[in-house]
Amino acid sequence: MADPRGFLKAGRQGADRRPVHERVKDWNEVYPDSAGRAVLPIITTQAGRCMDCGIPFCHQGCPLGNLIPEWNDLVWRDDWEEAVERLHATNNFPEFTGRLCPAPCETACVLGINQDPVTIKNVEVAIADRAWDDGLVRPQPPEWLSGGRVAVIGSGPAGLAAAQQLTRAGHTVVVYERADKPGGLMRYGIPEFKMEKRFLDRRLRQMEREGTVFRNGVEVGTDISWTQLRERFDAVVLAIGSTVARDLPVPGRELDGIHQAMEFLPQANRVALGEEVEGQITATGKHVVIIGGGDTGADCLGTSLRQEAASVTQLEIMSQPGQDRPGNQPWPTYPMLFRVSSAHEEGGDRVYSASTKQFLGTEDGKVRALQIVEVDAKFQEIEGSEKEIPADLVLFAMGFTGPESDVLVDQLGLDLDDRTNVRRDSTYASSAKGVYVAGDAGRGQSLIVWAIAEGRAAAAAVDTYLRGSTTLPSPIPPTARPLVV
Repeated sequence: MADPRGFLKAGRQGADRRPVHERVKDWNEVYPDSAGRAVLPIITTQAGRCMDCGIPFCHQGCPLGNLIPEWNDLVWRDDWEEAVERLHATNNFPEFTGRLCPAPCETACVLGINQDPVTIKNVEVAIADRAWDDGLVRPQPPEWLSGGRVAVIGSGPAGLAAAQQLTRAGHTVVVYERADKPGGLMRYGIPEFKMEKRFLDRRLRQMEREGTVFRNGVEVGTDISWTQLRERFDAVVLAIGSTVARDLPVPGRELDGIHQAMEFLPQANRVALGEEVEGQITATGKHVVIIGGGDTGADCLGTSLRQEAASVTQLEIMSQPGQDRPGNQPWPTYPMLFRVSSAHEEGGDRVYSASTKQFLGTEDGKVRALQIVEVDAKFQEIEGSEKEIPADLVLFAMGFTGPESDVLVDQLGLDLDDRTNVRRDSTYASSAKGVYVAGDAGRGQSLIVWAIAEGRAAAAAVDTYLRGSTTLPSPIPPTARPLVV
């Protein structure tokens, strides 16, 4: 193990965020350099708190099966090169997960039974960033080509993980992305203040040098049919995500000024990166109401504050969680707790147990307010609790219901499950021969770590399909469920 008495000598110390008054004025990441000299002593101390448990439940908490005690020990011993090797053994993109994952591994940390857990996420991103800074992350092109051709549709974390694994296995891999640049929601859905896109571009350059080919601005099903694609390639990996946003069909929905989060956030991301967006939806000077209390809602909140909204209110239909782990969510499950993201530190109001009854508009058809009502634990309206909230801009951040599947069904005849996701078997294979499904398109809206894990597992399945066997690791079957929720 690392320091045998580390967990007794030091408490939990997380990474410091930049001051609120400073960071709301720019789009840079809220955390300073994670691999900087001032941060590394803290990271080393936190790694030393790891107890190298006989049964490391952090492995179970992470869908990727990250070898957390191993790289904690290596960081404590100042062996950063070997640490990143162990990190990359299970995770293609630790610089992404170290920034974007909610860290279910930490809630499964054995130390967390009666103390604060190890800051696993901070250690992970520090290893990754230092490895890049020290030139330890290099392209890994295959020694020989297999002759197999694989198309990967979608360039989010699942598609990129599958593509990198299959390229390194020697297959010719082409990634199709309908947007103008690859990255999926990591590029245009995740704000710059959560992950600067230079980290994404850096990893994409590595993949291109390994041999992965990217075809951007191509919508499969329209620019090229799914049937044509299937004929050109030996196998296809569907990693198209879950992009059908959940709507709220209440009176007044047709009013101007009501938008899905994924209409608002991509435009803001483009402008933050120096692009011009005609007719951009902005929060500047407006009373903004965000419906949905999850990560996407927090992204809308942080973005609205940086655009200098007049006010921001985030609504959540669930009741406010407590500060402590509920009795019905024991360790090592992922508990429902009251969490404060960086965006919530910056401002805005959070309203819980609130249901929207209708949108109220002006004479010229623009939204001016929401009528909300308080609900109980069973989501029943509490009589007499109605009130109005002023709103010039309403953003839906209520999650997604599945992939855009109509064209897939029409052109490939794929089967869907009862949740409208693409049905796949225990090898990630769809009902169409040679077509595999990874990530949110098959499992529904989920975490980035699940997407990368499924991309890796689907790559192993495709490699087996093309060769008859594989040496690629396969972390999880598609039906696997961890101890976390």
